[in-house]
Amino acid sequence: MKTAAPFTRPVTGSLRVATALFPFLAAMAVVAGIHHKVADRLTDPLATHFDIRGKADGFTSVQGFLTGTLLILVLLGAGSAVFVGRKRPAPAARWVIGTGWGIAATVALPTSLTLLANAHADRAESARLPLWELAAVLAAGVAAGALGWLLAGPEPRPQPPRPGAAPRLALGAGERAGWTRTVGSPLLSAVGLLTVCGGLFLGITADWFTGGVLLASGAAVGAVTSVRVTVDRRGLALAPALLPYAFRRVPFDRVAEATSRNVHIATEFGGWGYRVRHNRSGLVLRSGEGLVLRLHSGREFVVTVDDAATAAALFNTYLDRARPSRGD
Repeated sequence: MKTAAPFTRPVTGSLRVATALFPFLAAMAVVAGIHHKVADRLTDPLATHFDIRGKADGFTSVQGFLTGTLLILVLLGAGSAVFVGRKRPAPAARWVIGTGWGIAATVALPTSLTLLANAHADRAESARLPLWELAAVLAAGVAAGALGWLLAGPEPRPQPPRPGAAPRLALGAGERAGWTRTVGSPLLSAVGLLTVCGGLFLGITADWFTGGVLLASGAAVGAVTSVRVTVDRRGLALAPALLPYAFRRVPFDRVAEATSRNVHIATEFGGWGYRVRHNRSGLVLRSGEGLVLRLHSGREFVVTVDDAATAAALFNTYLDRARPSRGD
C-alpha cells in the first residue's frame, strides 16, 4: 500500500500562485476591454443598481464605478495570491483558489453587463438589466469556482510517521499511568450561553418549540466548551469537564500511531468545536499544540490540548502493549 508523498516543497508554488491570480487579472482585462469598447456610448453617471424588474434605481459616476470594481479585484487577487503563496502549508489553499475564481466571475460579469446595459440605452434611467441575467451570473460564478478548485489540484499530504518513530513513555512491565488535561474555549462558552438565553427568551415570549431547539443547541455547544482529555489504559476519552461521562472514546484497536503537532484550526478545520472533515476529525477549541491519532482507516483524530507530546507518548506505550493481544 502506497503512502502519501512527504512535503518536499511548500504546498503552494509559483504555478498555484499564478492559478490564484489568473481569474482576477482576467476579470480586470475583461472589464477594461468592454469599457474601452463602449466608452463613447456611456452616459455619466451610469445606472449601476437595478430593482427586481430590471429597472435602474441607483446611479454612480463612470470613474467611481470602474475604480471601485478594479480596486476590489486587485485587493482580492493580491490577498488570494499571498495566502496560497505562503511557505507554511495551507490546507485551505484549494478552497481559497476556487472561491477566488467564483468571486472574480461574479464581480466581472455584472460589471460588464452593467456597462453594456448603459451603452445600449439612450440615457441612464432607461438602462435595463433583467433578473435572469443576474441568475446566469450566479450560475457562472459557481461554475468558475468549481473550475478553479479543479485547477488548483489536490493538497499534498504529509507522510505519516514510521511505526515506532513516535515517542514512548518509559513504563515498567507492570506499571500503569494516566494523563489528563482540561481544554476550553471562552468563545464557544459565550456562544452556548447566548444560545441558551435566546432559547429561554423565545420559549417564554413566543413558542417553546423554537425555544427548545435553541436550548438544545446551546446545551450541545456547552458540552464541548470545556472538555477533559484523558489517556489511560483504555485509550483516549473526551468528557465534559463537569460530567463524568465521556462523549467520545478512541480505543487502541482503531489507532496506528499517536503523534503531536501544531494545529491550525482555521485552515485545517474551518472553525472551532467538534469538527469533521474529509480526512480528519476531532475536538479543536484553539490553534496550537494538539494530540493527533493516526487511525487504521487513514484518517486523523485531532484534539488540541496542552502537553500533547506526553499524551502521545503514553498512548503509544499502551498501544505497544495492546498490539500482541491483537496478533500484530
